[in-house]
Amino acid sequence: MARTPSGANPKILKWAREMSGYSLAQVADALKKDPAIIIAWESGEDSPTYVQLEKLAYQLYKRPIALFFFPEPPEETEPSKVFRTLPDIERQALSSDTRYAIRQAKAMQFVLYELIGGKNDSDTILFKDLRISERATISTACDKVRSYLGITLKDQFRWKDSNEALKKWREAIQDTGIFVFKRSLKQKEISGFSLIDTEFPVIYLNNSTPNTRQIFSLFHELAHILQGENGISKVDDAYIDRLSGRNRVTVHHT
Repeated sequence: MARTPSGANPKILKWAREMSGYSLAQVADALKKDPAIIIAWESGEDSPTYVQLEKLAYQLYKRPIALFFFPEPPEETEPSKVFRTLPDIERQALSSDTRYAIRQAKAMQFVLYELIGGKNDSDTILFKDLRISERATISTACDKVRSYLGITLKDQFRWKDSNEALKKWREAIQDTGIFVFKRSLKQKEISGFSLIDTEFPVIYLNNSTPNTRQIFSLFHELAHILQGENGISKVDDAYIDRLSGRNRVTVHHT
């Protein structure tokens, strides 16, 4: 019995694949099809069956299936372009899972706007209250942040292990209006990222990394938020050598 084509919009099939960071070969391999078949779907010469479309939508591209019947792709910033301080080669290397996590984070910001009424209701808002000059020394900047968070060295010495330290730092930062979420990332070299916002900046930590690394990433991303730019933490920071100007200074100092 012949399977009925789904009639999905070929433009959206291509858009969803590219936004998810998949190559034609990767999609073909996942579906156990010849790449020429995927090309035919995206050119409009053929169409996936509904069952095949379900796999594309839910398992690979992580999109609602109704989207594939829209007349045009929705307006959406390409995830890799969110992090302007990363070199092109690093942005292009973001995996489909990392891209999906970035979309989740942006969706979380939207949910926060809906739930909290569009305005951050924290009693203290670190990213609005604290201004650090680019000419400030690292030690001066750290002292200001520590003072605002209200955690002294004596407090730290009383913490029994890195698990408690991560919990305490996370709570302190969240109490100042920044939302910190944890998620396991399949791309192990990514240890965290942050998305700025005028009301609801968020930090995502890769909870498959050690607590000590998560603490480092937490402050790395906090620094990006305080400087008003999206950030990403990588275990391998060799990419910093390929940056120039303010981008290199900013990332290196965090």
